[in-house]
Amino acid sequence: MADETGWPRRTPRRDEITEILPVVGDDDTGALTVAADDEGIDGQTDLEHDIGDPPDARTRGATEEASRDARTAPRATALLAGAVRMGLSRLGSVILAWLRTVLLSSLPRLGKATLRRSPRLAAALGAGALLRASFPSVNWWWAAVVAFALLSWVLTRPATTVAGGFGYGYLCGLSFYLSLLPWIGTLVGAVPLVALVALCAVFPGIFGLSAVVVRRLPGWPIWFALLWAVQEWLKCTVPFGGFPWGVVAQGQTDGPFLPLARLGGVPLLSTAIVLIGCSVTAIALEIVSWWRRGPRIASGSGAPADAGPPPAVVLPGLCICVVLLLSIIVWPQARRSGIGSGNDPSVTAAAVQGNVPRLGFDFNAQRLAVLRNHVRETLRLADDIRAGVAPQPQFVVWPEDATEIDPLLNSDAAQQITAAADAIRAPILVGALTDVPGTNAGKPAYRNTVIVWNPRTGAADRHDKQIVQPFGEYLPWRGFFRHLTALADMASNIVPGESTGVVRAAGIPIGVATCWEVVFDRALRESVRNGAQVLTVPANNANFNQTMSEQQLAFSKIRAVENDRYVIVASNTGISAVIAPDGRELARTQFFVPTYLDTQVRLKTTLTPAGRWGPAGQGLLVVSGAAALLVAVRHNRWFPRLNRRRFRSVDESDAPSAGSGDDKSSGAGEPEVLLGETGHQTAPEDDTPPEEGGRHSAGRHRGAT
Repeated sequence: MADETGWPRRTPRRDEITEILPVVGDDDTGALTVAADDEGIDGQTDLEHDIGDPPDARTRGATEEASRDARTAPRATALLAGAVRMGLSRLGSVILAWLRTVLLSSLPRLGKATLRRSPRLAAALGAGALLRASFPSVNWWWAAVVAFALLSWVLTRPATTVAGGFGYGYLCGLSFYLSLLPWIGTLVGAVPLVALVALCAVFPGIFGLSAVVVRRLPGWPIWFALLWAVQEWLKCTVPFGGFPWGVVAQGQTDGPFLPLARLGGVPLLSTAIVLIGCSVTAIALEIVSWWRRGPRIASGSGAPADAGPPPAVVLPGLCICVVLLLSIIVWPQARRSGIGSGNDPSVTAAAVQGNVPRLGFDFNAQRLAVLRNHVRETLRLADDIRAGVAPQPQFVVWPEDATEIDPLLNSDAAQQITAAADAIRAPILVGALTDVPGTNAGKPAYRNTVIVWNPRTGAADRHDKQIVQPFGEYLPWRGFFRHLTALADMASNIVPGESTGVVRAAGIPIGVATCWEVVFDRALRESVRNGAQVLTVPANNANFNQTMSEQQLAFSKIRAVENDRYVIVASNTGISAVIAPDGRELARTQFFVPTYLDTQVRLKTTLTPAGRWGPAGQGLLVVSGAAALLVAVRHNRWFPRLNRRRFRSVDESDAPSAGSGDDKSSGAGEPEVLLGETGHQTAPEDDTPPEEGGRHSAGRHRGAT
């Protein structure tokens, strides 16, 4: 019974229930509740309302059930996470135990195998170390040639298999990148460094694998060099937009082959160095082979020396001569551009290095102090100009992130920059971090911008950085990498912008590549194609050390030669420099010192072959390398055999089926007619090994790798 409100007077006892109610849940069928409710009497199970109960009772029951679910959801999630962690821990323990068992059981065999391969292992590791020695700050450019001579010797050994080629290439890559990039470990720790090195070493491993495939082709030094061009292109493309750091050309800024960048840019310069190293190995191997077989020919047991094919030293020697000839042809043009011959107009440009309070990720914690440092150094330059110590510049370049405060929104920052521009009486290219309009305040987004700041009038033209740095300016897969390092949350959220790569200051078209952009071929090439007459590289190296700054400066030298332009590098901590079109440093600063550069540069309008046809040249190298790999696979007969069928005559329908004994005897004495790859009738291939009288013009000897 219920009163006028519809609520039951009391909860009936079990012995009073005379009607059987279906237990189907909390709905309008009048089901018995499964679990005791908090409002039950003495812990007894309550009866659910019947159809006549008021709607608010049903609503309250649903609300209470939802609140119970909400209270238990975090607990269930925590239990699930704990179970997952425990399962992963157990799985890891099982894997470690299995690895320990496998290693202990295979240690003797592994030791013997390592001992047999020790010369090749040492050569691969030494090749990586020598390749690193060609880079700043060692700058032994010739070490790269020796490195590829050693690596190609390893990859051409008959005992080196395809899998071994990948392994030796990977070891070379580990040795190279681990010694090239230690400055990353000092900044973010060992785990990100090891992960990056392990990933980068995959690409030399791919080269080693491919090189073993093509080594049986005539002229293998050429194919090795082309395959290296393929792996460099691949590494500059994937993943996350690529990582061009460590291309062979980066270590050739002090070498005699740098002018080749004027012809084909970084891809041609890298390919040329690899070609020289591999050609040296080919010549050395042929000399050793000739020395070993010389006594037999001299004793009269062999054919006359002039009866065989041309010596194998001809092609590699020709390759070296071609590279040297091209370098000699291009060098005078680069040299004339570097010394300023011609009628190109000259202007005075300044670069300000204001310094930061401290190095590391937290250098911008005192954002106002960084801005004041650059304003102060610009005012000092203005005082020197008035005193006649320094010439009056037409424009001034500040580094990337000279102000972390958006001057387009913050009036105090804008006022200080305007004061500096008024004092210097020239526009300033200000590196600033600007807000992206319309973004969420909880997840702000920024753009890395270079703003032309004119005296009195303020902001004018701008360049928004188009190639942003993964793991530095933005973090891909942020949720995943947060579990690997606590530094994941320190990564910014900088988005790429739209820009032509050119800004105009004082009527001069100036190309801009902001820090990370300079390592990519396309950045400053597009600036030059869009009319830039001088190039600038505003950089922020406060996160790194001097070794990194030296390596980055090498890219600016290559861009100067590649595009036939003067390059002005402005870094907040160093190294700032002015680079001539032949790659020479006209002026440079010390690291971590507040100072400025003020010098004359020439405005140039010519387009180099690399600027005109650079992408096409790289495409040709990549396609040629890929084609050589496919030809080698076909040459080695690694493609599945094509289905061949016999031409049957019309009256051959009654012939015995294939594989019968009669079929084998009936075909005796007549050559089998096959359908070749082109669809024409061909004679059957001779698969008899050479030692049994057959010949393999395109196949490989049994037992070869």
